[in-house]
Amino acid sequence: MQIERTRELRELEKGQAYYMEQIDVMRKELTELNNDPASLEKAAREKYLMKRDNEDVFLINEK
Repeated sequence: MQIERTRELRELEKGQAYYMEQIDVMRKELTELNNDPASLEKAAREKYLMKRDNEDVFLINEK
């Protein structure tokens, strides 16, 4: 019983560390998007497939 709880606690702590790291990454990305128009345009193009009116977009699937 005690061993199972200890193991569960370790797994939860690992999960917490992972999510805290992801929060830091997202905060940095948000700061960059808010402060740098070029990174905002890059994110819009890559993640949301946005384009300018005079452009054509070609999608290439990587395996």
